Amino acid sequence: MAVLRRKFQKKKVCRFCAEKIDIDYKDAKLLRGFVTERGKIMPRRLTGTCAKHQRSLASAVKTARTIILLPFSLDR
Repeated sequence: MAVLRRKFQKKKVCRFCAEKIDIDYKDAKLLRGFVTERGKIMPRRLTGTCAKHQRSLASAVKTARTIILLPFSLDR
């Protein structure tokens, strides 16, 4: 029988908590790092953000989309 080896990953730390960064919808450069190339907001398990900052990040991305700072899809 084969022995299964588990690979443990280092726990991701919320970037906004660690560096004391404020999330602002006007900062399109920061928000682009949390959006996929298809225009979807990346989930917490991939980005490592905490629940509090993920909620504010999602609303900031949605606001930036409506005032056309971020496109709804990036693949065009």
